[in-house]
Amino acid sequence: MESTPDKTVDSYIKVTKNGPLLVSGGIPLFPMIIKCDGTGTPIQWLFGERLKTSQSYALCRCGLSGKKPFCDGRHFSAKFDGTEVSDNEPYEKIAQEYDGPDLKMKDAVILCASARFCHRGGDVWDMIYRTDKSEAKKNVIENCSECPSGRLVAYNKKTGAAIEPALEKSIGVIEDPSKETSGPFWIRGGIPVYSADGKLYEVRNRMTLCRCGKSTNKPFCDSSHYPEEDREVT
Repeated sequence: MESTPDKTVDSYIKVTKNGPLLVSGGIPLFPMIIKCDGTGTPIQWLFGERLKTSQSYALCRCGLSGKKPFCDGRHFSAKFDGTEVSDNEPYEKIAQEYDGPDLKMKDAVILCASARFCHRGGDVWDMIYRTDKSEAKKNVIENCSECPSGRLVAYNKKTGAAIEPALEKSIGVIEDPSKETSGPFWIRGGIPVYSADGKLYEVRNRMTLCRCGKSTNKPFCDSSHYPEEDREVT
């Protein structure tokens, strides 16, 4: 029998065994579209019209629903294997650190959702070492902040504090028209996510949960919705 999250938490996401994500607390759900320039490099996120939901709803995790992004029960006939395999290691433990002159940046590759904002205006892995220049510093902060999975985080070098965007609790349904691909669920604003057995995953301002059914790091996205050559997991 699956465990139930803490009753004092009013809004949360519950992963179900080999089934959908159960969303409780009336969390807003929006299409989030990656807008690209003529070269295919992302330039901004576009919000779609808020999707109609009830106070609680179920989101497809197997990638087979005929009512996407909502679950229609097709995971039963497909015998979907949604086994959660993430080690749930804290971000600070799994992230590699890059030390620039004015900022630090941390990078947890395993969390990559391949949204590609890290290349806008210059690769952040190069720009981090130029953050004594205002334009490079701005680029790193903005591009890290728009990484939906939270793979990339910029830090104030003087205070050690993470530089995070202010995000209201919401769920984004990522779409990538330039790649003709549907991306993961973007969990925004520190929404608690519980495993099927009631374990609380690390609560973060930004994370992405798999909705194609292919991730090898379930319940998190690992870019498997893209062909291997289009993944940014290096």
